[in-house]
Amino acid sequence: MFTGIVEELGVVRAIARGARSAKLEIEAKTVVGDVKLGDSIAVNGICLTVVRFDGNGFTADVMAETLDRTALAELRPGHRVNLERAVRAGDRLGGHIVSGHVDAVGVIGGQERVDIAVVTEIAAPPELLRYVIPKGSIAIDGISLTVVDVFDAAFTVSLIPHTAGLTTLGLKKPGQKVNLEADVIGKYVERLLTGRIPSAESGGAGAGGKASPLTREFLLENGY
Repeated sequence: MFTGIVEELGVVRAIARGARSAKLEIEAKTVVGDVKLGDSIAVNGICLTVVRFDGNGFTADVMAETLDRTALAELRPGHRVNLERAVRAGDRLGGHIVSGHVDAVGVIGGQERVDIAVVTEIAAPPELLRYVIPKGSIAIDGISLTVVDVFDAAFTVSLIPHTAGLTTLGLKKPGQKVNLEADVIGKYVERLLTGRIPSAESGGAGAGGKASPLTREFLLENGY
């Protein structure tokens, strides 16, 4: 589990591509300070397992599922990436609960400066937008951000100078892809209310279509 608070900007040192896989070498300092083999590090919001490391970085294997469902395939040597180590019990939860499992790939749209901030629009598919609400949390390339507005096919976030300066979002331009992870709490609420397991393909269908006894009428009758 992660919190969406980026610890370091790493640099892609090399990418060895297989037929349906990849081996990613990342140059980094902070996140390898106490790393061990098998540890999890979020790379642009994707939870990856460390298979090799030294004082200057680490290597992670990437399977086909990850390549297919994230923007990782867009990376090239020299690109910067957001890095965060898995949270430890007792750490401050500075952002929100982030699993490191990407729900969808979004595309950066318009960017508008408003005083010190940059309001950025992200185009996203409906199966993700169903979980996005104004003032709610979302992870963009592993960065915990607060949603400003939600539209039919997009949402907006506001980047303060600190976030723009210490993450890849300060470098990305309209048309570039980003990894998106919706707040996991919304997915569990949907599961309880509908009895269905959310999925990217069906937009929430699953579990054999069995309805949950927890309905809107039940909640209203009991004062919720």
